[in-house]
Amino acid sequence: MQTQTIPASMLPAHTRVRSRTALVASADASFRQRLAQILTGLRWQVREAEGGAQAWAETEASLPEALIVDSWLPDLDLNEFLKDFRRTFPQVDLVAAGNSASGLESPRGPYRQELLYALRHSQDGDTAVWNAAPLLARADEAAAGMPAIAEMPAVANITGPSVLPPDTAAQAIPIRAERAGATTAPDRLPELVGTAPCMLEVSRRVRLVAPRATPVLIEGPTGSGKELVAEALHRLSTRSRKPFVAINCAAIPEALLEAELFGHTRGAFTGAVQGRVGRIEAADGGTLFLDEIGEMPLALQSKLLRFVECGELQRVGDNVTVRVDVRIVAATHRQLAQQAATGGFRSDLYYRLAVFLIRTPALADHAQDVPLLANHFLDKLGREAPMKRLDPTALAMLTAHDWPGNVRELEHVLERAVILAGDAPVLTAGEIDFGLALN
Repeated sequence: MQTQTIPASMLPAHTRVRSRTALVASADASFRQRLAQILTGLRWQVREAEGGAQAWAETEASLPEALIVDSWLPDLDLNEFLKDFRRTFPQVDLVAAGNSASGLESPRGPYRQELLYALRHSQDGDTAVWNAAPLLARADEAAAGMPAIAEMPAVANITGPSVLPPDTAAQAIPIRAERAGATTAPDRLPELVGTAPCMLEVSRRVRLVAPRATPVLIEGPTGSGKELVAEALHRLSTRSRKPFVAINCAAIPEALLEAELFGHTRGAFTGAVQGRVGRIEAADGGTLFLDEIGEMPLALQSKLLRFVECGELQRVGDNVTVRVDVRIVAATHRQLAQQAATGGFRSDLYYRLAVFLIRTPALADHAQDVPLLANHFLDKLGREAPMKRLDPTALAMLTAHDWPGNVRELEHVLERAVILAGDAPVLTAGEIDFGLALN
């Protein structure tokens, strides 16, 4: 059923209400769209968020009059999010599907009945607003402190999940239907695309350890998404509002790596024309991500060990000790335990970094997620150019490939295919060129 919106010029003067903004937080795009259609018909401006972290950031950027939250969030615990949100943004009218927000919704805004009305009808699948004038008049009078007009029954105890079967239009894209699996897997983190058991286990481990200060070691082959895991750990931690600082230990020459990590004073070495804060100090209060930690020179490992043990560091060329509070997340494509056993990596540092292990699987170990990942990357590429889709022959080629370069290789193969396809809206087998894996 199509939304029918009454033009503002056709409404009586007393029913023309001021512009107001609602933020809708849900992992379900169809739920957000239905709510947006109804609220727009009721003269709301609508912003959308796919999860709790994005909703929080949107609220901090520009305070809305109201936040409508779905019955679950893909990235944060719903009850904790609601409590923290109410405490931090008490002036925002908070409405949640189900009874999750019970006791957290006051003070209630003058337009609350509109929000509840929109939520009820979006869950019923009805996006029509046939007679907006009485509802707008009611809201306008409530905002002005006038007695409310009983044109609409009160809505209470709105329950039930908002996740619905995939839109039939989505089936026009051969791999689009796979997206339903991602929407209905509440344990999957949005950054970690895939519903295979091994990927859900990664999400489970991230959720368990993220709220703690425990050091984490992420092991997995090149291109398997280790940095995405590190970012998810930071986002779900209590340090999420502080810096996330990443450094690739393999990309910086050994002679400069110590200064990059610990900082240096002016004149500490040739070319040091001014002092500089190191990456560790820059991450104070937040998360330090040490990518490819297995490539760190042994001499520097001993200095890092001292920092890990006591939380203190000295800049190169300085005698002053600085205390820094960071949560360390390290990553490697190597078997670090074996390196530690053979002397290739300090065993004492290894055991301090590997307090909690997370292993990112090779793409070959969750090949069932290739269609879902392909859809994700095509969506991403479609933000800057017309969206393309895969025909069955192209998808068959992707699913049959062994992916030595893992998820990163899949992304690059699809980017190459989009370029080769030119203006064609469909990617065929002719555009799937594996070439040399881009790792």
